[in-house]
Amino acid sequence: MQRAWRVGELAKMAGLTMAGDREAGAARVGEREIEIVRMLDAPRELVFDAWTKEEHLSKWWGPQGFATTSQKFEMRAGGTSQFVMHGPDGVDYPNTNEIHEVVPHERIVFRHAVFPHFPATATFEDADGKTRLADRTVFEETDAVFDKMKTYSAPGAEQTMDRLAELLTKMV
Repeated sequence: MQRAWRVGELAKMAGLTMAGDREAGAARVGEREIEIVRMLDAPRELVFDAWTKEEHLSKWWGPQGFATTSQKFEMRAGGTSQFVMHGPDGVDYPNTNEIHEVVPHERIVFRHAVFPHFPATATFEDADGKTRLADRTVFEETDAVFDKMKTYSAPGAEQTMDRLAELLTKMV
């Protein structure tokens, strides 16, 4: 089964909570913007590899309970990343990211080209052998749509970062 993202579906099927329900380090939700900052116990080069190598990205991308299958992976400026997120209820969510900028070990800029539409920037900063990762997403949908989307997007993004942190412990 395959369909486009629908507002609230991810939250319902994954049992996600509102962003404000999380402990310290929760996503910062602004006007049509979600930013997550994590201090990861891994070197910046390894964290960057986890984002830019298909064999790593497919292991952590998406909230808890989701699996990701890559269909096209061109992690370079002008490239495209097409993948399907498989929900725990068996529903498939096709995604397309247009890659705008890749600065090794520093920054990745892309635009999610299917609903919900958003440009995103991930920055990687060295912090004495650890990595400060900031992931900022600005949604292009209306305020009303964003108000619904943030109920699942923010906690889903937090869970995705949790999965990244877990994978990094196995890679170090």
